Amino acid sequence: MLITSPQNPKIKVLKKLDKASERREQGVFVIEGLRELCLADQAGYEITQLFICEELLVSDETYSIGKCKLEGSEIYTITKEVYESIAYRGTTEGVIATAKPKEHSLDSLKLSVNPLILVIEGVEKPGNLGAMLRTCDAVGVDAVIVCDTKTDIYNPNVVRSGIGTVFTNQIAIASTADVISFLKDKGVKAYAADLTATQDYYHKDLSKPTAVVVGDEATGLSSEWVQAADERVKIQMLGRIDSLNVSVSAAVLLYEALRQRSA
Repeated sequence: MLITSPQNPKIKVLKKLDKASERREQGVFVIEGLRELCLADQAGYEITQLFICEELLVSDETYSIGKCKLEGSEIYTITKEVYESIAYRGTTEGVIATAKPKEHSLDSLKLSVNPLILVIEGVEKPGNLGAMLRTCDAVGVDAVIVCDTKTDIYNPNVVRSGIGTVFTNQIAIASTADVISFLKDKGVKAYAADLTATQDYYHKDLSKPTAVVVGDEATGLSSEWVQAADERVKIQMLGRIDSLNVSVSAAVLLYEALRQRSA
């Protein structure tokens, strides 16, 4: 079926999915980009609709629609005008899809013998969450745990800024209390990034079961995490500002853990 008008009912419904309330009501979220679509498919997500602009469609040996399992998906061809009316960015290979979200419980996580975990508390900005997911994929963490979340992990900007790593990471969503209990049960030591800490992160042994815990850059970690953490660590700030972007802080700490584990 070819869709030629941005006013088509299916396109109007698709546009509404930038709102979390609509995503919850419809039970689907938006995936924009061929790479992101393929990563979601490989992770076993159910693709419900696929909109393809053949004029812009680009495939390569790594990412191709032909490799995706699309049985049962509604597939539509759209014009460039329609595509441009719904795309968040122009370089997404002419592909936009919708998919059903997954459950993300702590019980579903499969950890290695010596796990490395990133715990994210209360981060509001989707771009920061997406950037941290991208770092976690690069480092090869066991899991990402989002607690007391203020951002929907299926926000289009999380999917976009993380270039699809929301699909490549193991993710759990839980309360701070449940995460603290989970880490203790698993014997994982929690290192909280805290501006008031006195110890530099690189003096700590992150080569054993470790959870790096970061909070919102505006408010930091809750008192619950500051008190429950096994260790509090800081990143040296030698200039006039007192903190880094939370995604940068997470990257610094995770790569130090990777360095120690690779030594």
